[in-house]
Amino acid sequence: MTTFLSGRYPASRLRRNRRFPWIRRLVAENAISISDLILPVFVSEIAQNRNQIESMPDIDRITINMLDDFIGQASELGIPAVMIFPEIDQRKKTTGAGEALNPDNIVCQAIHKITRAFPDIGVICDAALDPFNSEGHDGLVINNYVANDETIDILCKQSVIQAKAGCHLIAPSDMMDGRVGAIRLALDEAGFSNIGIMSYAAKYASNFFAPFRDAIGSQQALKGDKKSYQLDPRNIDEAIRQVGQDIQEGADIVIVKPGMPYLDVVHQIKSKFGLPTIAYQVSGEYAMLKGAIKNGWLDDKTILESMLCFKRAGADAIISYFAIELANMIKRGDY
Repeated sequence: MTTFLSGRYPASRLRRNRRFPWIRRLVAENAISISDLILPVFVSEIAQNRNQIESMPDIDRITINMLDDFIGQASELGIPAVMIFPEIDQRKKTTGAGEALNPDNIVCQAIHKITRAFPDIGVICDAALDPFNSEGHDGLVINNYVANDETIDILCKQSVIQAKAGCHLIAPSDMMDGRVGAIRLALDEAGFSNIGIMSYAAKYASNFFAPFRDAIGSQQALKGDKKSYQLDPRNIDEAIRQVGQDIQEGADIVIVKPGMPYLDVVHQIKSKFGLPTIAYQVSGEYAMLKGAIKNGWLDDKTILESMLCFKRAGADAIISYFAIELANMIKRGDY
């Protein structure tokens, strides 16, 4: 019940705590820090130098030789981890995704390069076949269907190869049933029991992924869609069951992807399981925000606001293509 004084004004005026910047900072319930950020990196064996991704303004595919400069920016800013995504030569893409098992593929080269030059930065790698698959799918296509168990066999080998190269976290993004448990067993048997699994446990069959597929060169190759293995956007109970299954199989961290259109999923998963929960602000989200900012329709502080939304929903960290830009904003105190 509100208590009024003199019949006109409330005794408690909530605006008192909003009057000055210092008090707004003092009573803020959520905050974003550089330590909350994970930077995706597109590494290309096709580009001769920086190659801008048309659908993702200001984001480039870079070569192995350019990694030192690019990761150096993240290191200087204090960004704790990066995720590697490859663009490989189309001639190396096959129905069996064999290049994924090449211990000298571009992902492994990038791991070596980053871990040697920047030992304090975490390196996270996808376990998925879409960059290597001539049909653009996250798994092997057999009889016009993305096969579950046959795909997992390849993913386990891929994960061990990435662990041997020096990867710190394996991030299965394929959404095959049982892949977390199988990868956990494969890593343990290969002597990598300390390598963690950051599972894309709630990855939806979303239209927000299109610019990413353009970036890694799988969009044109993709035959059909991914609805038979990625989550249905209409469902949330199914996502909770999926996350619970991945946790039982050994996931150390879980990812919700996309991010902002699925804040309800982030909140429910964090509230129910209490496991470290990562929101992925995906390529489509980035493209919309960046396009509006470049056209002057939105202020660049909208980037910070979007990150605070993830934190408010319960995310422990955010994978974002804005990571370097946002880290610079935080350094400047642009709140």
